[in-house]
Amino acid sequence: MKNLWNDDTAEQLVADYAKKGVGRDLALRVYTTRLLGGVPQLVLHGGGNTSCKIKATDLVGDEWDVLCVKGSGWDMAVIEPQGLPAVKMGALLKARKLDRLSDENMVALQRANLIDPASPNPSVETLLHAFLPHKFVDHTHSTAILAIVDQEDSKPLVAKVFGAKMGYVPYIMPGFDLAKAAADVFDADPTVEGLILDKHGIFTFGDDARQAYDRMIHYVNVAEDYVAEHAKPKTAKIALPARLASPAAIAPMLRGAVAAPRGEGRFDRMISDFRTSDAIVDFINSAEIADYAGRGVSTPDLSIRIKTGPLAVPAPDADKIGDYKAVIQNHVDAFAKDYRAYFETNDALDDVKRTMLDPMPRLTLVPGLGMFGHGRTLKDARIASDVGEMWIEAVRGAEAVGRFHPLSKADLFPLEYWSLEQAKLASNKPKPLTGQVVLITGGAGAIGAATAKLFADNGAHAVVVDLDAEKAADAARKAGNNSIGVGADITDPDQMRAAFDKAVAVFGGVDILVSNAGAAWEGRIGELDDTLLRKSFELNFFAHQSAAQNAVRIMLEQGTGGALLFNTSKQAVNPGPKFGAYGVPKAATLFLSRQYALDYGAHGIRSNAVNADRIRSGLLTDAMIASRSGARGVSEKEYMSGNLLGQEVTAQDVAQAFLHHALADRTTADVTTVDGGNIAAALR
Repeated sequence: MKNLWNDDTAEQLVADYAKKGVGRDLALRVYTTRLLGGVPQLVLHGGGNTSCKIKATDLVGDEWDVLCVKGSGWDMAVIEPQGLPAVKMGALLKARKLDRLSDENMVALQRANLIDPASPNPSVETLLHAFLPHKFVDHTHSTAILAIVDQEDSKPLVAKVFGAKMGYVPYIMPGFDLAKAAADVFDADPTVEGLILDKHGIFTFGDDARQAYDRMIHYVNVAEDYVAEHAKPKTAKIALPARLASPAAIAPMLRGAVAAPRGEGRFDRMISDFRTSDAIVDFINSAEIADYAGRGVSTPDLSIRIKTGPLAVPAPDADKIGDYKAVIQNHVDAFAKDYRAYFETNDALDDVKRTMLDPMPRLTLVPGLGMFGHGRTLKDARIASDVGEMWIEAVRGAEAVGRFHPLSKADLFPLEYWSLEQAKLASNKPKPLTGQVVLITGGAGAIGAATAKLFADNGAHAVVVDLDAEKAADAARKAGNNSIGVGADITDPDQMRAAFDKAVAVFGGVDILVSNAGAAWEGRIGELDDTLLRKSFELNFFAHQSAAQNAVRIMLEQGTGGALLFNTSKQAVNPGPKFGAYGVPKAATLFLSRQYALDYGAHGIRSNAVNADRIRSGLLTDAMIASRSGARGVSEKEYMSGNLLGQEVTAQDVAQAFLHHALADRTTADVTTVDGGNIAAALR
């Protein structure tokens, strides 16, 4: 582990923060917190915490001794001074005299003594930081330290590795009891430079920021060196199939299997993030991988990210890929069954009212390929993958020096179902399309871009497909929610397939297709050049068929249903003069949508159309508006608002219709008209 302290950088940060009224100690606290937070082998996604003890002035000018400690929700890698809320030390120190303090009262005590009431909640380990006398205290979940403490009899090993310089604290769930126990260990030997917390991590401390940081890096290096010097020979590897299936081939199957059913054909879907490297594959190919996964998480904090541990499945045989979906489903079902038993057994031990979390795995290990992180959002899925990499590193180290023996699942349960975490989860309400992936063709146009933005605002991750890759990327960026842009000529089947493959590679699958791309050509039908009509059919009909085929291919593998949404246009039911080149293939597309409803309804795949008219877009350009209004003998304004409501219809209105169909999970074979009212185009 490299020591990243740099005098010049540290002093520059101190100078920069001084201009903002931030003192030297707090500035250096921010500096070393970022150094620790930027190393995944030490800190991951909200884990770890740091503190410093300084003086601060409240809103009425009174000065207090305070503890500035990492606040809930802050990432140590990018922390700012406000991410270290100041808590009055006096009340915190008095708490040590108490015999007990509930988690809720502990949080209330800490919030009641904040200098700034608007600050985030201080870390759950605030009292531990307060009870230690040092000015600076650092805490991480170093994977090297976990390799030492994740042993059946870790105490003598800790003594052997670190000697008398580090105190040993038996496992206790974070909170008041752990704070008191850690302080007692320190009081028994005030010469120690840090504390090793069994099955948990490491604390180091010092009189200044650099001393605490240097000690952290030093003792992590001691652990790393011990693991490297005492490593046992590698375990045997599993026998892999002669031909492995690709990640893309199994991703939809796996994503479908981990979708939590809500009954009556409804699912809480998840996004999947595939991760691989030589190191990942080498470890996952171990003959013991299923056993390692079943033992649990390397530190209890990870239960919030990957539940009781990973799921290990067999390597996928490309020559037997037709059978692999059932293999995955059986393993996921077994994981879920075990999780329910884990919950029911431990929940019955007391009278606390708890709500069981969904029992689906959040990390799947696939020998020969890599691993898939699962989450309700891409961010959560990537976090699960990040955690997986650190889990592998910790387990590899633990097995190198002994036998991986993490915290028991019975002891893990109180943390996973901690009242504070339950409250946090209860307040995190998903959006209507959270966990779903929508692919939109013609995605950079007016209707496509509006649809991508609206779906992303409602929780979906959008794959914006357009002929212009730069415009697709720009529309995806504006849509937000980690949406992506893909450049493709959708009249080319190979490029269409590649666009869907990209959706699978990034998100694990597709749940909604908005087949929107189109272009219009004018001319009387009997005078059209045959080449032009065929060109229009390629884009306005066959591209829709190609998109739907690809979507259905993935949806069937997922087994969780889906939605096919077609932009068919008013021309499909009410053709306009000299517009046959556009209207005829659009009419075919309308009936295509109904055919898909007939053929795939039994699989939970819904197929609906949106019949829109006169929407300003790349298709209906200013020149086209002038031409069409002239053909009808009306002004451009009259043409655009020539409907029963007398209002121009916008791309956002069409997007709302697509959203309606995405959410209407009991509607199929429908056509929704978005034209402000046109009796001639009304279906009957």
